[in-house]
Amino acid sequence: MRPFTERKVPILFCLIIGLQIVSSFVAAGQEGGGMRVAFWNFENFFDPFVDSTRVYNEFTEDGSQHWTKSRFYKKRNNMYKAILAISENEPMGILGIAEIENQYVLNMLFNQTPLHTHNYCIIHYEGDDKRGIDVAMVYCIDKLQLVYTEAVKVRNPKNPNFKTRDILYAKFYDKRGDTIHCFVNHWPSRYGGERETIKLRALAANTLKHKVDSLVFLHQTIPKIIIMGDFNDTPEDPSIYEVLNAKSPEKSDKNDVLVNLFTDGSKLGFEGTLKHQYNWQIFDQIIVSKSLIDNVKGLLYKQNSAQIFHGDFLFEKDESFGGMKLFRTYVGPKYYGGYADHLPVYIDLIFK
Repeated sequence: MRPFTERKVPILFCLIIGLQIVSSFVAAGQEGGGMRVAFWNFENFFDPFVDSTRVYNEFTEDGSQHWTKSRFYKKRNNMYKAILAISENEPMGILGIAEIENQYVLNMLFNQTPLHTHNYCIIHYEGDDKRGIDVAMVYCIDKLQLVYTEAVKVRNPKNPNFKTRDILYAKFYDKRGDTIHCFVNHWPSRYGGERETIKLRALAANTLKHKVDSLVFLHQTIPKIIIMGDFNDTPEDPSIYEVLNAKSPEKSDKNDVLVNLFTDGSKLGFEGTLKHQYNWQIFDQIIVSKSLIDNVKGLLYKQNSAQIFHGDFLFEKDESFGGMKLFRTYVGPKYYGGYADHLPVYIDLIFK
């Protein structure tokens, strides 16, 4: 097995903070407490401008979605207020994000709203998705120091033209010197049919599994790993349960590396992260290495902290299928002015 080679790369859009990163990190190292780690699929967070380099420009004023500047700003304001609610008005350690178009929307959200006081730094690469939606990661420079980052490509050996979202990887040091490896995912969707697309999600799972195995091989132990994302599969589906081999705490054994913290909806505060007709499903999950659970010191998972965030403002009445549904920005071409078609998920980490 070839080890996962690491190299340092600069994140140019973080350099505006300059040496303040180092000074604030050192100062924060004298403080106690843990951090919240969250993930959210933002549902088509595009800027309102035409991108001449892409074929897909439906989220523009003249596009089919009639995505105006005012609608963009409303979405931006909705999202920053929701993020403050998820974090309980405190800086999160890491927030993984899916379905953002580019650096511009991230800057507008994290640097041009009250979120700027939380000292977040942005990690983003332009990916290969045909609609131009990417994954991203933001982290608080008062809690973590970035060491390395990489956009991991998911390739199909049988189809060289296959393109999908990258898997975003980042390595951090926490303020006490612990090392954390984080992966943000947005696996291929079920568009075209669940059975017809199952192999595509298995490709993404296998790509991620190779990276995890390389980290274990490199360290000759199980490092502290956090995997988050919209997997477009449930915890019981083969891509997660079999290929990635991420099982519930109750079903994992001593030889397993990963534990899926989002297998039991009855313990997560809500029954699912997205709704299809009558049924809620858990597509958005956070998976951790056993070293974040079993170790007795350092940065550790806070027991029973895995939750699906379900603030009332994220819902509206479901007239078609009963109960409540998610208050979305769009449903098809119809504009509603809401938030997203997925609920956020989070865990808390503590220091021991």
